[in-house]
Amino acid sequence: MFPTGLSSPNPPPPPTQEARPAATDVKTDSGNITSPKKRKINGSEREDTTDTISSSPPKTLNSSSSSSSSSSSSCSPTPVHIQKKLRFEDSVDFIGLDVKMAEEAAASCSNNKSKAMFLSAGVGHHANGLTKTAGSGTFSNSKPGAAKKLVIKNFKEKPKLPENYTQETWQKLKEAVEAIQNSTSIKYNLEELYQAVENLCSHKISAKLYKQLRAVCEDHIKAQIDQFREYPSLFIVLFLKKIDKCWQDHCRQMIMIRSIFLFLDRTYVLQNSMLPSIWDMGLELFRFYIISDLKVQSKTIDGILLLIERERNGEAIDRSLLRSLLSMLSDLQIYQDSFEQRFLEETNRLYAAEGQRLMQEREVPEYLHHVNKRLEEEADRVITYLDQSTQKPLIATVEKQLLGEHLTATLQKGLTHLLDENRIQDLSLLYQLFSRVRGGVQVLLQHWIEYIKVYILPHDKNKTMVQELLDFKDKVDHIIDVCFMKNEKFVNAMKEAFETFINKRPNKPAELIAKHVDSKLRAGNKEATDEELEKMLDKIMIIFRFIYGKDVFEAFYKKDLAKRLLVGKSASVDAEKSMLSKLKHECGAAFTSKLEGMFKDMELSKDIMVQFKQYMQCQNIPGNIELTVNILTMGYWPTYVPMEVHLPPEMVRLQEIFKTFYLGKHSGRKLQWQSTLGHCVLKAEFKEGKKELQVSLFQTLVLLMFNEGEEFTLEEIKLATGIEDSELRRTLQSLACGKARVLTKIPKSKDVEDGDKFSCNDDFKHKLFRIKINQIQMKETVEEQASTTERVFQDRQYQIDAAIVRIMKMRKTLSHNLLMSEVYNQLKFPVKPADLKKRIESLIDRDYMERDKENSNQYNYVA
Repeated sequence: MFPTGLSSPNPPPPPTQEARPAATDVKTDSGNITSPKKRKINGSEREDTTDTISSSPPKTLNSSSSSSSSSSSSCSPTPVHIQKKLRFEDSVDFIGLDVKMAEEAAASCSNNKSKAMFLSAGVGHHANGLTKTAGSGTFSNSKPGAAKKLVIKNFKEKPKLPENYTQETWQKLKEAVEAIQNSTSIKYNLEELYQAVENLCSHKISAKLYKQLRAVCEDHIKAQIDQFREYPSLFIVLFLKKIDKCWQDHCRQMIMIRSIFLFLDRTYVLQNSMLPSIWDMGLELFRFYIISDLKVQSKTIDGILLLIERERNGEAIDRSLLRSLLSMLSDLQIYQDSFEQRFLEETNRLYAAEGQRLMQEREVPEYLHHVNKRLEEEADRVITYLDQSTQKPLIATVEKQLLGEHLTATLQKGLTHLLDENRIQDLSLLYQLFSRVRGGVQVLLQHWIEYIKVYILPHDKNKTMVQELLDFKDKVDHIIDVCFMKNEKFVNAMKEAFETFINKRPNKPAELIAKHVDSKLRAGNKEATDEELEKMLDKIMIIFRFIYGKDVFEAFYKKDLAKRLLVGKSASVDAEKSMLSKLKHECGAAFTSKLEGMFKDMELSKDIMVQFKQYMQCQNIPGNIELTVNILTMGYWPTYVPMEVHLPPEMVRLQEIFKTFYLGKHSGRKLQWQSTLGHCVLKAEFKEGKKELQVSLFQTLVLLMFNEGEEFTLEEIKLATGIEDSELRRTLQSLACGKARVLTKIPKSKDVEDGDKFSCNDDFKHKLFRIKINQIQMKETVEEQASTTERVFQDRQYQIDAAIVRIMKMRKTLSHNLLMSEVYNQLKFPVKPADLKKRIESLIDRDYMERDKENSNQYNYVA
């Protein structure tokens, strides 16, 4: 039963089903199928409910006539077996059911066929005020075991609502809605109100109900607008809070109202696609009457923008208020049109001015940190209270105004400073920020290339230049790996830039790199372990790749390698061969073939000396001098100018013995003694005691003279030894002016001059027993350097000539420009156009080619 005064609509009818032998009783009171029960039906009884017909096992039906019956039967009651089948023919909106049962039975008591009608008590009154007709049942006797049918149908006439029911019910609903809107208590039970809406909808009053509800909501919202229109602009935060409260109240009210009118929302509104739902209808009214009002909307948006500006300036604001208001704009679908566009314009204006001002006031690192902070703040705003759709245009605006407009200015102002000081964190931030802006990385790349290209090779620091280059390369590599995220473009740009600046000084870097390698591979270098030496050689090879004059490197490297091998100054044969394999891998076998030949000569020389010692023992040749000879193949080793010196008779005799031994084994060969790279170990006696002196051959010849006399002049020594003047001066300087002063010079000075006198220093003292004085042999003279460079240029001329002849022999006829272009492609070293023209003229003079008689700009090959 429903609460008094409100009618109860019937829920959707039960699904079609067939009655089983124990059929379920039907109650027309509420349209529900009740649990099975048995009742005895008397025509004289009057009830408010429909009689229940049971299909339980056969019962004897007793009937008695009554004044309220429409008819009566005189037949005596007979036991009947009834088998019934239920069928629902129509399940649409029924309130009561006519129950008809027809029974056909054989006349057992009389010849006349008769029908017994049993009617329930006339009309019953339902508790909700609706009247309904009681069901009627028709029974007739039938033969035992005969099949019977039970048919259930709708009322022929649908029940009608009582008069004034619609108006009274709407009045109650209206009162409830107004109570919700005014935040007062509701007189009626919410379930009762919900049922009232359901009743009205069931009787096709949905459209009218929806219009009435909309009108009530519209009137209420209209009444709210005046309080906002005249609100003073000074109290903008209070205005925003009032708007927010109005919105929150509206949402709460619409949720309550919708819960009462839920049946209307889910039936009538859902079936009419043109109608907005009750919630959407509330949003539509709020948007139309309050937020779409120009004054209200303007004040609201201005207030929101003011709060955001205050927060950007560092003030604390009510973020929850902003989040609520912006959520309101989003729900009302005016966020983008009314707020977002203005917000982005204000953001653009603010950061444009800020970017211009801070670029002038702050240094680049400080400015970059400020930009990063601003980007983080804006991202936080999106998370906290802005709509997600604003994120992309907002961040793009900040990036454009604070970064995009100042890319070049930022790099010009601070990139060089950051790179010079190796500011890793600031450079990382710079790369991250520039990566966010379109074209930012490309601009950074160009300035990166320029920075490397303008790196100046020091002309006055040749000794430290290679080490500075290696340090610079390490720094650049570290910046690329850590700051530039190993970006391949920056790696390639670095290589190109290195190649450009390192070759600004032609040939010199190649020479200095060779000398640097020599200093690392020379004996006595205790700076690094084998592993560290290997890593250092790898780094040097990276620099080596960038240089053009690799032939210059080869010439100086070969000269220094020869000294290390012949004077015994090589730190490690393994390190030497490792460097050789690196050069071979980088430049090919042709580049290192002569260097490999030098190592082969040294190994063959060791075998020859073993054989020579055996030969000496067999010949029983007396002597206390041990001779070691290195046999060098002339094509592999650097060219040395032969110098005839006056050797002691013992040395001359040993040379002749070795010459006889060697030529006896290798007929047809010619030996040429190179005295410049010879070295000896002399045993000397001083007042302090005996010492061993490791000296060059020239130093040996000078020192042996003091066995014959006490003092000699420069001219006397020169005449006795036959050593060339400049070489002799260097030798005497090493003996008399160096750290180990075996000789005494008069007068004392750093340089050896004409007329200087030299005598043996008997008071010589040294903490070591064996003293190395032959380091002078490892030092490069100016003449050596000049001759090496000259030899490189000479070799280059031969290569140029060979390249031109090769090209002309293949092409037969070629123009000057094409010939120059092809020669440049073939040569592995830089060459000036003027030098090429000279070589072409030289080849024409030597009849390798000729100028065309008709076209002077064209050359013909001469076979």
